[in-house]
Amino acid sequence: MSSPIKVGIVGATGYTGVELLRILALHPLAHIVTVCSRSEAGKPVADVFPSLRSAFANLCFDDLDPSHMLCCDVVFFATPHGVAMHYAPMLIANNIKVIDLAADFRLQNPAVFKQWYGLEHTCTDVLAASVYGLPEVNRARIANAQVVANPGCYPTTVQLALAPLINHPSGCLINPATIIVDAKSGISGAGRKAELSLNAAENMDNFKAYGIAGHRHQPEICQGLAELSNRQLDFGALVFIPHLVSMIRGMLSTIYVDLLSATDIGALQDIYSNYYQHEPFVDVLPTHINAETRNVRGSNLLNISVNCVSPLKAVIIATQDNLVKGAAGQAVQNMNIMFGIDETAGLGNIIPLYP
Repeated sequence: MSSPIKVGIVGATGYTGVELLRILALHPLAHIVTVCSRSEAGKPVADVFPSLRSAFANLCFDDLDPSHMLCCDVVFFATPHGVAMHYAPMLIANNIKVIDLAADFRLQNPAVFKQWYGLEHTCTDVLAASVYGLPEVNRARIANAQVVANPGCYPTTVQLALAPLINHPSGCLINPATIIVDAKSGISGAGRKAELSLNAAENMDNFKAYGIAGHRHQPEICQGLAELSNRQLDFGALVFIPHLVSMIRGMLSTIYVDLLSATDIGALQDIYSNYYQHEPFVDVLPTHINAETRNVRGSNLLNISVNCVSPLKAVIIATQDNLVKGAAGQAVQNMNIMFGIDETAGLGNIIPLYP
């Protein structure tokens, strides 16, 4: 068996940080040595999150002190944008791997990052060497990476839903200028914070679109799709409209595409099934089943269902748990690849919750 992996988590009291703790508690090789939280420093994890008592009876939250991270093999940043890039150079200098669940290393153009996140990038050399952590696309590069940018939740669904059509052996099978993404997320996607627009009374029995004028995940989606086409195609005309649904967790993206040649459902199903036949966490559903959020809840699975509404029009539906495959689960998947261990370690035993 491989040696234990010494893990640190910065921002361990947010939804993705707690999800990391839940997943890593079941990981056969992960040994958590520090969990950092400014707000809860000194408190036992089991007191703040009683759901984790059985797994972390003796673990306490540390203050955000770089010295706590130096004993780690890998540090996860489940923090607001701008935190990971502050600490990444120091960690790299000490041969510690970094997995950032925020956006610090997702957008390769620093000017685009500043445009969408309002921050100057402080370590563009690290950014240039970082790897975008979508395992089904970048597995080989992730394996050799020192810094991995964990993808956004919406971009994960869109890229994996479209990859078989864009990255087909015969070339792109769709018109990139006519893609429409109609995406919905549970409220936990906005993070664990006190904000009027996110409280229950504002969101229960409600369903709303947001970010219509522009959402910061759009440039990430377009960058990823361009990479899938080997930078031969421009996806700047893509329409992306996110929605907030009155549920805690879950994400569903319905994607409308124009096919370049007439295709029936059988051929489309074969394209997807063949593309993902060896992927442990992408499940292409049979044609009589459509993807639903309840069938992936609590798991690292992403479900895809494909439909042809006419010979030249396809509708692709992708669902995931936004806190797992859309965040913490995918981060652990990346860690496993970076350390050369079984990619499903700590993740393959998480069966979706039902009902």
